[in-house]
Amino acid sequence: MTESADYHIKPINQLLYLIAVIIGFVLIANLLAIAIIVLVYGKAVFYQLGNISPTSPQPIIDAVKITLALGTTIGMFLAPAIYFARYIMYDVDEYIKPDTGFNRLLLPLVFGIMLFSFPVMEMLVNINQQMVLPDFLKGVERWMRESEEETGRMIQSVLQLDSVGHFIISMLIVAVLPAIGEEFMFRGCLQTIFRQWTGNTHAAVWITAVIFSALHMQFFGFLPRLMLGALFGYMAAYSGSIWPGVFAHFINNGAAVIATYLYQNKKSNIDPNSDHIFNYPLYIISFIIILFLFWIFKNVASGKRNIPEY
Repeated sequence: MTESADYHIKPINQLLYLIAVIIGFVLIANLLAIAIIVLVYGKAVFYQLGNISPTSPQPIIDAVKITLALGTTIGMFLAPAIYFARYIMYDVDEYIKPDTGFNRLLLPLVFGIMLFSFPVMEMLVNINQQMVLPDFLKGVERWMRESEEETGRMIQSVLQLDSVGHFIISMLIVAVLPAIGEEFMFRGCLQTIFRQWTGNTHAAVWITAVIFSALHMQFFGFLPRLMLGALFGYMAAYSGSIWPGVFAHFINNGAAVIATYLYQNKKSNIDPNSDHIFNYPLYIISFIIILFLFWIFKNVASGKRNIPEY
């Protein structure tokens, strides 16, 4: 704390302050993004952003990338999280958890957990996509599927990776910035607020994971994102640092970018959009391995095991 130790804001008020900060930064960031798009590409490109598709002209795709990076990732997550922690709560260490003193053995464990999570995530996607709402909610289901398709078209547009330059830019926009910004916001600020509010780390992890998944507005991918949110949350809770979760988030998003690049450039036959890459035995094996690796992660993070010194 850089202020008096008596400085305290109730969790409900913290949440309201955080929402207000997010709204303010989102407005500023989106206005800035619009200004950049209009100045660089012209008004015509800005007016076509709502009709984005993989076949859209490159200027429109570039404008969408600016909107995602500045208006969403930075404006909604990264900047508000840092401002809230530093200037509202005066405690970056507590609300962002930027500590780099964690056991470095956690990083290969994170890599292993994320590597073996891909089959489990595919299984959850397949379960989620079978969701059918009751007849009286068919209108809601139709809206959810249309929203899912629209988001899918936008993602496919951003992931047009016909050159190394586009690959690097997409890695920055899809993997690097979201990994930092979303973890600072969700596992940093929000999870800390809910831990104080509920007095229970598990409750805080899962409440935050639900919000994390819901805000992505991809309803038929809710379960896998819920699982990812919980994994990232426990990584932050057990390690006391935001960076293992940031690394895990980066691996998850970055793997999708790499797989798409390899497939589009005919360096791989595996379609990253396929939901049937793995099989049921692999689902079970990968789930068991994830549990085992996470058990080791928890023990290492709590200091029960250390890296041997040679």
